[in-house]
Amino acid sequence: MEKKKILFISQEIAPYLPENRMSEISRYLPQGVQERGKEIRTFMPRYGSVNERRNQLHEVIRLSGMNLVINDTDHPLIIKVASIQAARMQVYFIDNEDYFHRKSTLKDKNGVEFADNDERAIFFARGVLETVIKLRWAPDIIHCHGWLSALVPIYIKKYYVDNPLFAHSKVIYSVYHDDFAKDLNPDFKNKLRLEGITPEDLKILDKPDFVNLSKLAIDYSDAVIKGTKVLNKEVEKYIKSSDKLFLDYQPKEAYIDAYNDFYDKITEA
Repeated sequence: MEKKKILFISQEIAPYLPENRMSEISRYLPQGVQERGKEIRTFMPRYGSVNERRNQLHEVIRLSGMNLVINDTDHPLIIKVASIQAARMQVYFIDNEDYFHRKSTLKDKNGVEFADNDERAIFFARGVLETVIKLRWAPDIIHCHGWLSALVPIYIKKYYVDNPLFAHSKVIYSVYHDDFAKDLNPDFKNKLRLEGITPEDLKILDKPDFVNLSKLAIDYSDAVIKGTKVLNKEVEKYIKSSDKLFLDYQPKEAYIDAYNDFYDKITEA
């Protein structure tokens, strides 16, 4: 039987960023499901705080070189890769000088969220999916971690809907306690529009805050996972009122098997 293919798209992965619930899951879950017989690909942004020399990142020339147009501006897409030797696992990094070379992730040194986080989310989501197309790798499951990956579900269901690589892909969105405080750029919903995505699809982003972005991701996902014990109350209520397949919070010692079983349930549904 052919191995199930799982695509992990994560805002943070240890050891490239400090350990927290999201970065830890994004590090050990891919290894765990790979050891249970699945094939994996893992992606994260190449933030400026990721030390290229220490982590032995190198550019993948055959995957780089594409430009993504956001808000009428061309942004070169650079793909880098590193290996976590102990896990026999590669991590692909989405890189761009304009968006990811600053020395912190989503906030500046004073704790102020970057004004272009909306465009960084667009670039990250599209960059991953365009790279997967270049790899000619058809995932059975696309598992998104963190709000920076929140646009992946709508892009899969609306923009890439006719792409045969994603024809059978099921999208899972893991919701974490990673709220941003300041609304994203008011023009966010216009910037992220692509062919197949209508203004009506994005009406929820009239107010582009964390809650509404989370709701958009949930609406276009096939299943939802509660990634942290504590969640934004309004988002948690929205998940419970939706008809999505749902996996509740799993403790550290149980989540790999629980998530792996959940993948099987979704692909067999």
